[in-house]
Parts: sequence; C-alpha cells; structure tokens
Amino acid sequence: MTTTMTLADLAATSLSAIRILEQHGLDYCCGGKQPFEEACLAKGVKAQTIIREIEEAKVASVASRDWQTAPLDELVRHIVGTHHEYLKLDLPVLGHRLDKVVSVHGARDPEVLPRMAEVFAALRAEMEMHMHKEEAILFPFIEQYGRAEVQNRPMPPVPFGTIANPIAMMEREHVSAGDALGEIRTLTNDFELPPYACSTVKALYEGLKVLEADLHVHIHLENNILCPRAIALEKR
Repeated sequence: MTTTMTLADLAATSLSAIRILEQHGLDYCCGGKQPFEEACLAKGVKAQTIIREIEEAKVASVASRDWQTAPLDELVRHIVGTHHEYLKLDLPVLGHRLDKVVSVHGARDPEVLPRMAEVFAALRAEMEMHMHKEEAILFPFIEQYGRAEVQNRPMPPVPFGTIANPIAMMEREHVSAGDALGEIRTLTNDFELPPYACSTVKALYEGLKVLEADLHVHIHLENNILCPRAIALEKR
C-alpha cells in the first residue's frame, strides 16, 4: 500500500481497509477514483496514519476473501446473495419505519422529515429497479465472462456492443444512489438523533446508517472490482 494509490485501489485491498476509510469519512465508493493522499489532505488527516491503521487492522482481522482474484461468478453470487438480498429485505422495512416517523413527528420537523421521506423513496425505487436490471441483464453476462476466463475460452458476444455500455449505466445509477445517501446524512446531521427521538426514530437512524455502510461496500465491489475486471476480460 502506498499514498499514491486511489481510494478505490486502497479499499480493494481488504475489508479492513474499507472499515478504516469509512471511519475517517473517506469516500472510496463513488469518489473512489480520487487519489488517496489528496483525499486525506482534504479531510485533514495523515495518509501514513491511515495506512498504518489499515495494516494493523489487517493483521488483527481474520483473513477475508480476496475479491480481486476470486472467480467473477463467485463475486456476482456474493453481491446478489449478500448485498442485493439485504436491500430487498431492509428497504421495505426502512420505508415503513420512515413513514411511521413522518406521520408521528412530521409536523415537529417539517424541514427534514418530509424531504428525507422523498429522498429515501427515490433511492428505494432506483435501487430496486437497478438490482433487477443487474440480475436480469448485466450479471448473467459477467458470470459467463468469469466461466470463460476459468476455462480459457473466448469471451461470449454480448447484445449491447460491449459490456462497458450497461456498466456505464449502472455506474451512473451508483452515483445517484451515493448522492441520495449523502443528502440523507446531511438531513440527519450525520445521524445525530433529534430531541424528539423515540424508539422508532432511533431504529430508523440506526437502519439508515447500516444502509449507508452496506451500500458503500456494495457499490465499491461493483465499481472498483467486478466491473473493471469484466471490462479487462473483454479487452483481453
């Protein structure tokens, strides 16, 4: 690891790296192409300090799967089975929780809660359609690419010219999701509980924090590992 890496490159080294970058508020996900040292300067933290923290965490943690070298079809199954399934289960739960908070406390926080409900509803609708398109169109071809790589066969032809075309569309939707997460964080003042917080508000804020963390890892795996590997295979 060096300070000349991008945030995405650094995050791709381990789950420990992802957790440390999250702790320091460094956007390895949608802002992953930013040079690591430049991002640290902007946040007022020392790059070498973060690298040391990552190295210490990697030593202390149990070895995790290296998704840079794992078969592509295995990575696709991991994304769908872990991150897509989480969203399919939790987005409806969070939506119901948010609706309840708005109905009970909306009049007490008219600047924040209605807008939060609007942003979340748009994020949910976009992610549900996004996952459907990935599972129906993009991911099956990436799985075929992965199998062709393992069997040392030519890459299968795709009906959309190049696999980079649907990937570019998915990445634009990732940016939109990242923007929505950023607005939710701003609206909640970094998930600081409001004075009127009841148990439902606390559960909502905790759920939104988990959603943000999971989506960051989810988008990172696709933007910075899965899709670049698929494009590289096609160009082989």
